[in-house]
Amino acid sequence: MTAFDEFAYLDEEAEEVGATVRLPVRRVATTTPSGLVHSLVWGSDPDVTFVHGAGLNAHTWDTTLLALGRSAVVVDLPGHGDSDWRDDFDYSPATNAEAVAAVISDVAQDAPQVIVGQSLGGLTGVALAISSPQLVRALVLVDVSPGLREGDAKQVRDFLAGPLVFDSRDQIVESALAAGIGNDRHKLERGVVLNTRVREDGKVVFKHHLAAPPRDVGPQPDITALWPGLEGTTIPVLLVRATAGFLSSEVVDEFRTRVPRAQIVELESGHNVQEQKPRDLADAINAFLAAVD
Repeated sequence: MTAFDEFAYLDEEAEEVGATVRLPVRRVATTTPSGLVHSLVWGSDPDVTFVHGAGLNAHTWDTTLLALGRSAVVVDLPGHGDSDWRDDFDYSPATNAEAVAAVISDVAQDAPQVIVGQSLGGLTGVALAISSPQLVRALVLVDVSPGLREGDAKQVRDFLAGPLVFDSRDQIVESALAAGIGNDRHKLERGVVLNTRVREDGKVVFKHHLAAPPRDVGPQPDITALWPGLEGTTIPVLLVRATAGFLSSEVVDEFRTRVPRAQIVELESGHNVQEQKPRDLADAINAFLAAVD
């Protein structure tokens, strides 16, 4: 069997976003008390760390990183991608933040980072700024807020609560399109390849643990508990709102009131901005980085 090349799509992704420079990228693993946490390291001496949303993995950021053209650490959160699953099924922002802190310590030698997080990754970034403020010099939150309401993320929750085993990767793509997750078949096909594995019986399953939860899963963490910590920091914050994403105008208004120092930009995209509008997102991040560097 030919070994799978997880970087096989980078050439076509670079062409899609018009990337003229491609930094070298390698996979590394960090040992943490709860198991191995994997990450992709782009370039050298990274000072930006990317954290994906629930059910995704580090490769969701590939096209954005290619457009950005900047050294970065891109984390596979615990229970996602190639990282180990947690026995306690605790993938809350606070617990994830412990893993991200370990990766930054290992890969970036504790250099303060701009944390770019989408969805669960953004909430993880907020938790990291609270628990390890010395590691966070700025935050970019992509279509997420501590004020996100439970019903706002119903699209993703319903998809993750769907079938656990599939006959083919095409079946997953069809299910994602039907659920309104993504709007480009080819990009979805790439993402599904990078986020699934084929069992010995030929069935296809997701790599992330959220697709195989234990029966005794506890209640979801209260993300509004992150508000005081976010309000109490002085670090620069950029909120990227997807116009067809999860943040209502009321949630954005609350964010603006609670975090008046934050910059807020809107991009015409669905929730997974990093996949649907990677060039626009990279431009917004680069402009923000220019202001905080």
